[in-house]
Amino acid sequence: MDLDTVRTFVAVADAGQFQEAAAELAVTQQAVSKRIAALERDLGVRLFTRTPRGAELTIDGQAFLPHARELLRAADRAVASVRTGRRPLRVDMLASRSAASGLMRGFHRAHPEIDLDVVMLFDIEKAVAAIRSGAIDASFRAVAMPGRPLPEEIESVRVLDEPLQLLIGPGHALAGARSVTVAQLAEHRIWMPGLVPGTEWTAYYDDLVAEFGLTIEATGPNFGSDALLDTIADTPALATFMGGQTRLVWPAGHGLRRIPVTDPVPVYPHSLLWHRDNPHPALATLRAHLAATAAGHDAAGTWAPDWAISRGTPPPRARAGTAVSS
Repeated sequence: MDLDTVRTFVAVADAGQFQEAAAELAVTQQAVSKRIAALERDLGVRLFTRTPRGAELTIDGQAFLPHARELLRAADRAVASVRTGRRPLRVDMLASRSAASGLMRGFHRAHPEIDLDVVMLFDIEKAVAAIRSGAIDASFRAVAMPGRPLPEEIESVRVLDEPLQLLIGPGHALAGARSVTVAQLAEHRIWMPGLVPGTEWTAYYDDLVAEFGLTIEATGPNFGSDALLDTIADTPALATFMGGQTRLVWPAGHGLRRIPVTDPVPVYPHSLLWHRDNPHPALATLRAHLAATAAGHDAAGTWAPDWAISRGTPPPRARAGTAVSS
């Protein structure tokens, strides 16, 4: 059904005259007459009766009027839902306990007037596809995996380098350490059942293993963080890596410890990705907020893979043996 004819019908019904409706709609009276005639043909009924006083609704016209008003309201709501700045800013992150979640909570506290819609996609390929299609406005990811550069229209900026920490139980040989070096970890088993081939986080840990000769085991099903914490607490021979800003809660009886890793500090690089033609005004606000509040990256004494860079940013990095204060 043509919404212009429906809008014209409502205008005539409200004005009671074709001429006044034409003036309100900024069209000719002839155009109003043609639209009403077209609508009557589509519906198969007469909507108005012409009288000396103007135009009066027929019984069918009275029956159609409330539905016509609802059609126009629905159309206005549909347009408003996609009008720039009117819909929520849709942002993807890997997990609700991740460092990216903390960044978005900080953004929400600073800008509570901006509606947000947070989603969690599995890997960078799904995230990039969603950005390109417009399904999401931005995504927090490590950028970019070896051999898979970002599409030209996808922009990125490094927003946070998150230091890795070693998570161990009370019976682990390193349980009493204030910090551990990367070299010390080469003698210990690190268990990470959430590593999935083809994902950016697995590419990160593959590079970490290759660089420092670590042993990371990804055997067994991934039952989530709670099951991982239970196993680490009960198994003295196992440790795992956790991001320093990953939010975790465990029972007091577990006796788990998070220990800083040094010499160098392995950092997980978080970048914000978005489409360069995305017009959502809240996206610019998010980028400005992250630029002003997020920590820097590529600090001295840290390590990250060469591929984890923002577009156009040189990749300075520390190598094994670089001194770092603890």
